[in-house]
Amino acid sequence: MPKPIEATNDFVVKFANVNGSGSASANALFAKSVLRMGVPASSRNIFPSNIQGLPTWYEVRISEPGHLGRRGGVDMMVAMNPETWDEDIAEIEPGGYLLYDSTRDLPQSKFRDDINVIGAPLTEICNRTYSDMRQRQLFKNVIYLGVLSALLDMDVAAIETLIDEQFKGRDALIKANVNALHLGRDWAVTELKCPLGIKLEKTDKVGNRIFVTGNDTAALGAVYGGATVCAWYPITPSSSLAEAFSAHCHRYRREGDEKKHKYAIVQAEDELASIGMVVGAGWNGARAFTATSGPGISLMQEFIGLAYFAEIPAVIFDIQRGSPSTGMPTRTQQADILSCAYASHGDTKHVLIFPKDPHEAFSMAADALDLADRLQTPIFVMLDLDIGMNDWLIPPLEWDPAREYDRGKVMTYEELEAGVEFGRYLDVDGDGIPYRTLPGTHPNRGAFFTRGTSKDRYARYSEEGHDYVDNMQRLLHKFDTAKRLVPQPEKRAAREATKFGVLYFGSTTVAMEEAFEALEARGLHLDAMRLRGFPFSDEVADFIGDHERVFVVEQNRDAQMRTLLTTELEIDPAKLVPILHYDGTPITARFIVKAIADIVSVVTFAPTRKARS
Repeated sequence: MPKPIEATNDFVVKFANVNGSGSASANALFAKSVLRMGVPASSRNIFPSNIQGLPTWYEVRISEPGHLGRRGGVDMMVAMNPETWDEDIAEIEPGGYLLYDSTRDLPQSKFRDDINVIGAPLTEICNRTYSDMRQRQLFKNVIYLGVLSALLDMDVAAIETLIDEQFKGRDALIKANVNALHLGRDWAVTELKCPLGIKLEKTDKVGNRIFVTGNDTAALGAVYGGATVCAWYPITPSSSLAEAFSAHCHRYRREGDEKKHKYAIVQAEDELASIGMVVGAGWNGARAFTATSGPGISLMQEFIGLAYFAEIPAVIFDIQRGSPSTGMPTRTQQADILSCAYASHGDTKHVLIFPKDPHEAFSMAADALDLADRLQTPIFVMLDLDIGMNDWLIPPLEWDPAREYDRGKVMTYEELEAGVEFGRYLDVDGDGIPYRTLPGTHPNRGAFFTRGTSKDRYARYSEEGHDYVDNMQRLLHKFDTAKRLVPQPEKRAAREATKFGVLYFGSTTVAMEEAFEALEARGLHLDAMRLRGFPFSDEVADFIGDHERVFVVEQNRDAQMRTLLTTELEIDPAKLVPILHYDGTPITARFIVKAIADIVSVVTFAPTRKARS
């Protein structure tokens, strides 16, 4: 029997439940109670795409050192689902702990010899306390939370406070939940040796950080960024972004006692209609966006191409999920990179930005609205389910009240009245970005025909080849200008000189940052660059050129970011080594470390061709 794991404020607890059993509330209470004790924690909700009956898991990583990516492995499993028992037990680290409902006896063959088994008669406690079947089911979750509070030496007052906040004004519910909490805690204190080798101690490492999802912060960023129109069609995992935007608008987009809405939120009949509404609103001068996922991107292609070619601002939040087709709707991936970068038929290139967490989801949402106006084109904010739907511990959101919106090149009434030449697709500044006018700016000047067909610099219909080429080359030049405007990459130098580099982006960041420490402990030193925007700046090509091999860490099967790098920067593919994770769960530092270490240990590096800029 391995020695029981001993750890304070640094372990993983995972809950295995049945979807629809009411466990989500109790599990979230657990995570928030840890935070109330001042201990950093992160949660990952792994749930099925049906409404009720299939397995669901809720994983909480507790890490006083501040590592908040998914670790891999479980130190304590709260196993409440017989259907997933075997795989849940297998996931426990040797010396770890199993908490289960011992009301019914299980054969010894159902357990492992190298873990510590803790049985609690949860169903029996419920049956003798409650007569209502629904209460028995719901309060069983709170009872196991009470048992955990004793086993892990949690601050029960913090849990009680959270219950009070959750059910504020409903005294009967508060009393019932607190009673269930103490039923479990009192039983554990009496019947078990508490606390375990893994336990919690109060600290002050949380500080003023907040616990929030990326969909919520992205929606708030859209409000602060001046969005007044949201058109969307429900699809997991993006729906909560539009719903959050509605809630934030209701709270913040009100002036005085007026009851008129200062915004428009439309649930369209399908994805194509929703992006069509966004394009129409953008043409009319509103800041507009839609929120969707991979299947929605596939259905929006025609209007995305129109917005690109007619040069109309639009923002698209893509909360990526397991794909292709319906795929795994409730699992995370970074698998829409190529479909967004080149969305629509023909020669198109789109701006992508890659937030690393909900904090950047807020700031980059506002930045995307500025970029859409500045570049007069669709902007894709590339989130994923991990960022969008899971709660993350992040610094407080910040906004500069002096910030002004960048509306880009919009010709005014005064300029038109003064006779300034206006050509809708005329590049007068040499950056590929023309001036536009908004409807109603001037009674008889500045008007143009918006079309998806080819045209000349003055928006006049043309099928002349030179007009088409002139327009397409200007669009390419505008895309080159975007290199300076998108969020720039962030570099991290290794502690020792190295011939290895690594590129990463988005939600992979939190695992990658933890992996650096473990790799350095093995003597593997990597220079690193976090990609934050596409098109890639020249700095990215220089970084690749400075290293013999560069690992590209991403969460999809086909190395889509690596493909984008080799295509756009004309990089020798042999220089870029893919590290791919795509099982639908968030990537872990353990996975990254093992994958890189395994490759470095067997690869003999031959001379490589110099990257071409």
